[in-house]
Amino acid sequence: MGPRTWRDALLAYRDPRVITMIFLGFSAGLPFLLVFSTLSAWLRDAEVSRAAIGFFSWVGITYSIKVIWAPVIDRLPVYFITRRLGRRRSWMLIAMIGIAVGLFGLSSVDPASELRAVAMLALLVAFSSATQDVAIDAYRIEIVEERLQGAMAATYQFGYRLALLVAGGGALLMADYTSWSSTYIALSGLMLVGVVTVLFIPEPKSAYVMPDEGANFFGWFLSAVYKPFADFFSRNGSLALLILAFVGVFRISDLLMGVMANPFYIDMGFTLTEIGVVTKFYGTLATIIGAFSGGLLVVKFGILRPLLLAAALLALTNLPFAILASLGANLWLLAGTITADNFSAGLGGAVFIAYLSSLTNRLYTATQYALFTSLMTLPGKFLGGFSGILVDGYGYTKFFILATLAGIPAICLVLLLMRSQARRLA
Repeated sequence: MGPRTWRDALLAYRDPRVITMIFLGFSAGLPFLLVFSTLSAWLRDAEVSRAAIGFFSWVGITYSIKVIWAPVIDRLPVYFITRRLGRRRSWMLIAMIGIAVGLFGLSSVDPASELRAVAMLALLVAFSSATQDVAIDAYRIEIVEERLQGAMAATYQFGYRLALLVAGGGALLMADYTSWSSTYIALSGLMLVGVVTVLFIPEPKSAYVMPDEGANFFGWFLSAVYKPFADFFSRNGSLALLILAFVGVFRISDLLMGVMANPFYIDMGFTLTEIGVVTKFYGTLATIIGAFSGGLLVVKFGILRPLLLAAALLALTNLPFAILASLGANLWLLAGTITADNFSAGLGGAVFIAYLSSLTNRLYTATQYALFTSLMTLPGKFLGGFSGILVDGYGYTKFFILATLAGIPAICLVLLLMRSQARRLA
């Protein structure tokens, strides 16, 4: 049962385990932009072609297929490290070291002449980051009782947003005044925040301990892989495929244009400092307000109606980018465009997380949540790889209009889900 008073709710944030999630959230958020928008800004600044930058977004497919190795992280120990730290902390530590090594390696290569090395190091960072996400998600669920899960999610998101500020706007500002190499060295060092945290936090008592029959591969496969997926389809029946299709297309419009965002700003003539201040610092405020608004809408109206609004906003807020591309560089227009885009992303993110949470069975939380979060980015990341070709072929204005149209399937699928819910309640 949750807290009965506002005082009880506020006291939850004094729990050391809740406070810890700020630092783990920071560790989870730090590498994300460094292999996406920040990296694309570096590549464009080094005069790498837009087509090549678009293909670089495929590195992010590792986040979309993490469900493949999530059962391994969820079940298997890591030799002597697990004996000392426990299963959750050992996987987190290994992932954090992989991220730090990859970021440090990126600082030593030149994108203009060593693009293949950049791609391999970015892949190492993305794979390690996706692995870290799975381990932290499992840790967050297991370390506290149910009544503290909301507070854990809130502090995690706060730490994650702080990391996005550092890896987004902070990195662009640092690169503008120093160099990209120095920036990536500094950011690799910040992974110590997560490493130190892992060394001091306790291992969850509820972490999975493999039974004797787990040594049998078939038994392990049945419990770790088959049962989580079978449970989802048995609970949702004929709606399961419709739900999965919606999860897969919900963010296509957002992810498709996101790859070209920083190259677009640079091609429009904005400085790295202007981009950093407006899109990252100011944009983060709009995201937080949007997320808060999304939470209120879910409480007031349930999930599906706010989900329909979110799908529509994610598509429509691509249109201001088309206007900006047509009218030319204007800092105030950029600020308005970013406000609309980030507000819709924050609102959509809050509502969508609530929806995914409602789909998850707590018996298989880690694997099922990995399935949903993998599926929600896979189609968008794949199509995003062609974004540079689309811009080269049609120009930015038509590209952003196409990104808007890409949001129509999500809107249609929400309407189908709403109709299905109405039939069940009738």
